[in-house]
Amino acid sequence: MTRTDTHTRPGATASTPSRRSRSSRTWGRRLLRDELGVVVVLALLVVAVGIVRPAFLGTGNLLSTAQSSSYVGLMACGMVFPLAMREVDLSVGGNYAFGVVLGAVLMQHGWTPWLAAVALVVACALLGALNGIVTTLIGAPSFIVTLASSLLFRGGALALANGKQIADLPAGSSFFDVVGGDVAGVPTSVWVLVVFAVVLSVVFTMTRFGAQVRAVGSNPAAAVYTGLPIARVRVLALTVSGLAAGVAAALGLAFFIAGDPTIGQGYELSAIAACIIGGTPLMGGKGSVPGALMGSLILSVVATGLVFFHVPINFTTFATGAVILLAVALDAGLRRSRGRATATSTSTSTPAPVTSTEENR
Repeated sequence: MTRTDTHTRPGATASTPSRRSRSSRTWGRRLLRDELGVVVVLALLVVAVGIVRPAFLGTGNLLSTAQSSSYVGLMACGMVFPLAMREVDLSVGGNYAFGVVLGAVLMQHGWTPWLAAVALVVACALLGALNGIVTTLIGAPSFIVTLASSLLFRGGALALANGKQIADLPAGSSFFDVVGGDVAGVPTSVWVLVVFAVVLSVVFTMTRFGAQVRAVGSNPAAAVYTGLPIARVRVLALTVSGLAAGVAAALGLAFFIAGDPTIGQGYELSAIAACIIGGTPLMGGKGSVPGALMGSLILSVVATGLVFFHVPINFTTFATGAVILLAVALDAGLRRSRGRATATSTSTSTPAPVTSTEENR
């Protein structure tokens, strides 16, 4: 009689959980190591400004600084995906303005604010997908396509608003109190930014889609050779970027209680700068959603710090650019030093090869 062995091989059932556990621990250590530079820069900026201007460290000011960074921060988190696959989305500023105006117009036409917010987020995500589809169909660089679509989106916002701000909105709605207000003493936009960044971090590092984004950015030729769905990945990556702009638009509309078609000018460049500061290179292949979040906070701290130092508005852009360069240089230096340390430890731990003379002996 043949006996059927119902027992699995030793360690077979536990291998997958243990492997996932090791992978999670490895990812966590890598995350802390890769974002160390930008965290150090952020901490030094906060401490430096706080020493000279102690009022900067007030709880209210710090929360206000975080709140003001949430819009660019959301766009930067979404921007990580196209940048990691060697694409770029220059339309997020125009998409953001279009979403704000679209939501305001829908509210004016009788839509409830909550439903209008959902509609504008979906519309912005679809506009991001449209960028990806057009880029794929005409074979033009996403830089050119999204530059053109940015003008189209902002022009659409101006047309919807008739070139003026839409202010007569139902301010008594709970939408403006909840989304534009505070939760547990912290602005709702900050909570949304943190949750959104956590979700996108998981998607970028632990899903097949995230792996495909990184693979395409690392080696596009190899991605084509291996049959990766590059067109679909591109569309999805730009959809994520549009979705981030839509979420930022809903938060901005709730906070300002107005639809301004000129809002968000230059946000796309700030989002890209935040990504680069946070460790997402323009050559693709890797990225960091938490780093992009930290980068947006650095930009916000710089802008707020300049106000405390009474820097004239004419020098604000100059000072911001200088701090961006310093932050990128410091972070790049830390990354190079870690790379050299890793290479040194690897070379010292690798045994020397055995020569033919030694083999003969």
